[in-house]
Amino acid sequence: MKNTMRKPVNIPVSKLRPFEGHPFKVKDDEEMNTLIESVQTQGILSPLIVRPIENTDAYEVISGHRRLHAAVKAGITEVPALIYALDRDSASIAVVDSNLNREHILPSEKAFAYKLKMEAMKHQGTSRQLGEKWSVSQISESANESERQVHRYIRLTYLIPEFLEFMDEGKMALSVGVELSYLDDQLQYDVLEQCEQNDCTPSYSQAFRMHKAYREGLLDHSVIQGIMCEEKANQRETIKIPAEKLLKFAPNSDPKQLEDFVLKACEHYRRYLIRQRERDR
Repeated sequence: MKNTMRKPVNIPVSKLRPFEGHPFKVKDDEEMNTLIESVQTQGILSPLIVRPIENTDAYEVISGHRRLHAAVKAGITEVPALIYALDRDSASIAVVDSNLNREHILPSEKAFAYKLKMEAMKHQGTSRQLGEKWSVSQISESANESERQVHRYIRLTYLIPEFLEFMDEGKMALSVGVELSYLDDQLQYDVLEQCEQNDCTPSYSQAFRMHKAYREGLLDHSVIQGIMCEEKANQRETIKIPAEKLLKFAPNSDPKQLEDFVLKACEHYRRYLIRQRERDR
């Protein structure tokens, strides 16, 4: 969209609506507080981009949801906006493209943004004939991500909300989310139940095996329970000793030699204790 020869107009906030299916979250966080303070002192410096809603006097926001939220919080009743007469699909593409350059984008936001743009492109003219593969290729190019990665993010839209939250909070890897996304909702909730009971999230190996069992028609609650109850390497209790402390006893040793030294020392001490107990009998 080009702004050539187009001037912003002031629109009452009461006539502005969030874009239906907007994939990007508007949060009341520290960044929003900063934006509200800026709006209070300087107003809206960059106009919103909106489109007329058919058969109404209202407008749908394409770009500027956070600015609009800040304006409402700051008590501002009108905001500057550029009006574009876009159809739904063109507007969907514009919504995604205008937000993908943000510094912080959550996995769930990328997932639903890519899916929104893909569906919009599939509906449009040439895109309708070329299909999903062409649409994903175009998204990949504009987002500077591989086609495989775009597909992986779109798979996340099939996750239950709780797992999407895990993704956004960094509690679950993208690869794990992708594997779980192939399970139906009920089985995903069975996995979630095990996560809560065992205070863990699935490893990639566990998620992969559950996906494989699901494809083979073998996955049920008991299978999920069996897989999720396995002890993972990162859940085993470990003891860490700073290397510099050990090097006092085994100078010039590399990590493997230090490990061998500690194990031999423990074995020597174990034998010493056994001899002591035998003497005390």
